This record gives sequence, structure tokens and C-alpha cells, in this order.
Amino acid sequence: MSNHETYIKRCIEIAKNGLGTTRPNPMVGSLIVYNDKIIGEGFTSTYGGNHAEVNAINSVKDKSLLKDATIYVTLEPCSHYGKTPPCSDLIIKHQIPNVVIGCIDDNIQVAGKGIEKLKKADCNLIVGVLENECKDHHKRFFTFHNKKRPYIILKWAETSDGFIAPETKNEQKPVWITNEYSRQLVHKWRTEEQAILVGTHTVLQDNPSLTVRDWTGQNPIRIVLDKDEKLPKDMNVFNKQAETIVIGSKIHNQKPKTQNLNLEVINWDLKTSIAKQICDCLYKHSINSIIIEGGAKTLQTFIDENLWDEARVFTGTTQFKNGVKAPTFSGKLISEEKIVTDILKIYKND
Repeated sequence: MSNHETYIKRCIEIAKNGLGTTRPNPMVGSLIVYNDKIIGEGFTSTYGGNHAEVNAINSVKDKSLLKDATIYVTLEPCSHYGKTPPCSDLIIKHQIPNVVIGCIDDNIQVAGKGIEKLKKADCNLIVGVLENECKDHHKRFFTFHNKKRPYIILKWAETSDGFIAPETKNEQKPVWITNEYSRQLVHKWRTEEQAILVGTHTVLQDNPSLTVRDWTGQNPIRIVLDKDEKLPKDMNVFNKQAETIVIGSKIHNQKPKTQNLNLEVINWDLKTSIAKQICDCLYKHSINSIIIEGGAKTLQTFIDENLWDEARVFTGTTQFKNGVKAPTFSGKLISEEKIVTDILKIYKND
């Protein structure tokens, strides 16, 4: 691995400190090197705060060294004014002569304009170092801007005999398939993604809150499908603990729009693309990543329309003998790990 690759890899590592807090901005990582020594590091602040390059430059104690330094960044420095000034302008202002970039930002607001600015300022540019790794790191940002939809993560737990729910249950609460450590990991994931989605049946059967309780972080936006207006207004998903978007067939009076509740309407005709319409709603609300937690019909709808990017599947030791079968899908297995008694497999959509 070259020095450039080593430093970009470090940029990716520190960028992950912004996971779940920088949106709609990408979680960028940046560092500054002088004489093969890191003299500054930074990652994107919570939305509205400094970008990674600004934080990296600000962390350098002796600013005179910048004129002989190299700045590394996972994503092309921005060239436009948003909540903050352009990072490319700041690099030029401090006369940093060398810039190493992981991947180009193909967001139309940037799309090579930052690189063009730096070229005109006579910066020495190297573009495309660990490019695939950087693109994967920025997968939520790129999916939102290029595909006009959120990055979609499917998540479910299945028994060792292939069921995600029992055939019948006596109480309106979840029947746990996984252990407490897996459940805590799921709550961590909720803090990392912008939204979480469930179908009507899941809400009626489990009455979930869909909030973060076993981890520290921000609650995701709750997306609730309610085609036939079956959900009573006293369900947990309608409490004020998190913002909720209900997607139904018509706007009705039982659940009026409030500060944390929005209503959306789609066409539920079987001949239409349900998942595509849901994605269009989510894009309209600027949601760049989502976990789809079920139930089986909802998950299968997104699989059948090929609208998913990643699947995270837990397998527990429990057996139901019969019940609701786990979704069927095809994907590339990218990791597998044991979480005490559970097995977690993560797939990518090929």
C-alpha cells in the first residue's frame, strides 16, 4: 500500500465519526501531511458546521507549514456556497500545494468544479486514490444524488428453520428471535441511518416504537405504511418521540398533520410500482438512507422491485416450526459474523 493509500484509508476511518450526523452532507474525512507526518485531521461536523477540510486545516497548530503540505480528502472539495463557504477556496487561500482526492463528487453542484478551481490555482492534484473504497464509504450520498432515492438497507431476523414471525401470537409485542446483543446492534444502526420503515401488519402485531433505546444517538424518522387506514392513533409509532411519515391511500382526519407527523399518498394498485412510489416520497423528504425492518410482505416488495442496496440478516437459534417465512432474495455475501448465539450475514445487491 502506497503512502497516498495509507493516508486516504485513514481519512475514511476518521470520516466514520460523522456517521448519522452530517446528512444531507456527505461524511468526509480529511488530513494534512507535512514531511510524511500527519499534522492535522478532521471530519465533517454535524450539518450546518464545518466540513472536513476546514476542521483539518483548523487543527494544524503551525499554519506556516500548510504552504509545503499535502491535504488528503475522501471526496472532492466543494466549490459552492451552502451553509459554509467552498472548501476549495479555503485550500487555495492557505496555499496548500498538494491535494490528494479519493473520488470525484458527482453531485451536480460540485461535479468536478472543485477540482477545476484547484487546477486553476496550480495545485498538484492526484485523484482516484482508493476510489472504490471512497465511493463505497459515500454510498448513501451517491445513491441519493444519482438514483434519486435513499440508500436502502433491508433488515430482518429469522429462526434457524427460516421464519421471521410465528403463525399466531397472544400479545401485541415482538417475539424475539435474536439475543440482546444483536438487538443492541440494531439500535446502533438506527442512529446511523436517517429513517426506518415498517408495514401495517408489523405495527398492528408488535406495536413498535422504532426509536433508539439501547444506544445513544438520534431517533430515525419513522416511515409507516398504512394503505387501508387500519392503524389506531394511539399506536407507539404516533407518539412524539420521533418524526413520523405515514404513507397511505388517502389523507384522513384521524391522524392530522402535526409537528412530528406528515401524511403522504401513493397509488396502491397492484399494477403500480409500490416500492418505487415509496422511494419517490422519501426522496421528496430528502431522506438519504433507510432501514426497512418489515414485515415479510414489505421486505419482499422492495426485493421484487429490486430497490435495495444492502441486506442485514440475523439468524437465531429459535425454531418456530411454522409461521411467516423469511423473504427470498439473491445477493452477494460480503460479511458473516457470530454475535454470541446469533449469526449476522450482510449482503450487497449485485
